[in-house]
Amino acid sequence: MNLTTRIAVIGVGNEFRHDDGVGWAVVAQLAEWAEERPLPSGTALLVCDGDPARLITLWEDADLAIVVDAAHAHPERPGRLHRLKVDDGQLSQTGTATSSHGLGLGNAVELARQLDRLPGQLVVYAVEGADSSLGTGLSAPVAAIVEPLTEWIATEISLHAGSTGSR
Repeated sequence: MNLTTRIAVIGVGNEFRHDDGVGWAVVAQLAEWAEERPLPSGTALLVCDGDPARLITLWEDADLAIVVDAAHAHPERPGRLHRLKVDDGQLSQTGTATSSHGLGLGNAVELARQLDRLPGQLVVYAVEGADSSLGTGLSAPVAAIVEPLTEWIATEISLHAGSTGSR
């Protein structure tokens, strides 16, 4: 990431593990939409495997970072969406969704907080998955959330850009 990036949208996961690729799918959809409806200047669309050091590098200079990741929850409801916001370096959430990755997003947030490398605002969209086995393609309930989630993120980007005067 460079100093001109004001908004970072980061899809976390692995597109070769079915629903774990939901973050990448949302970023791809947003990139496709941006061809017709350009995003504000300084918006970066990025993907990451979930490694905490890589995540921190991608979001550290952003005014707003939006992370999209697959999640596990109990009880499980594939396709259910959780919106989490980082307040004072802590993930504020309701429910019991956790990242589908071993270390988890919470570890990256805590490390970034300790290193003073959190973005200005950090919002996480966690999508409950049904299938993280090897293979491509999202399950039907997870695929169904990609378009509405992409629209919500596009709106969130526009609102943020409008409130900061960047365009």
